Amino acid sequence: MSILRVDTTARMLNFKDRTIPCAIGRSGACPADQKREGDGYTPQGLWALRTILFRPGRSFPSPQLKLPWRWIGAQDGWSDDPVDPCYNRPIGLPHRFSAEALVRDDTLYDIIVLLGHNDRPPKPGQGSAIFFHIWNDAKPTEGCVAIARSNMDDLLSALAPNDVMDII
Repeated sequence: MSILRVDTTARMLNFKDRTIPCAIGRSGACPADQKREGDGYTPQGLWALRTILFRPGRSFPSPQLKLPWRWIGAQDGWSDDPVDPCYNRPIGLPHRFSAEALVRDDTLYDIIVLLGHNDRPPKPGQGSAIFFHIWNDAKPTEGCVAIARSNMDDLLSALAPNDVMDII
């Protein structure tokens, strides 16, 4: 097991011999038990790296990739509505509850690493769609951790099952 350590004060991600600038939530970071839907905080804690999502035509898995992965398309979304029985889970679009589209006009979700925050089982209102994804020129996220595309491309093949992200 390897650890991707995110120093939320320094806005740096450390992994093995790499130190990478990162963005976090617009509100900063908070203890995971204080995280609330829509608050803009990045939840502190140790989160498993679950799966990588790739947008066809904009990203692709390397042959050296060790983590499980899948493609996303226009039908893919993520439930962010605490009253939805599928809260903090992937869903198909259109969806009768509030949900975030995973295919966006920008490049932020061209590569998404799903983090194991509030997912086993999800607790309504405790935060959804906490991802590790591509940044927009180091601008704050809505609660995710984000890095430059070039850094993400370099990092992905070094990640392995059982690796975790430690947000401190």
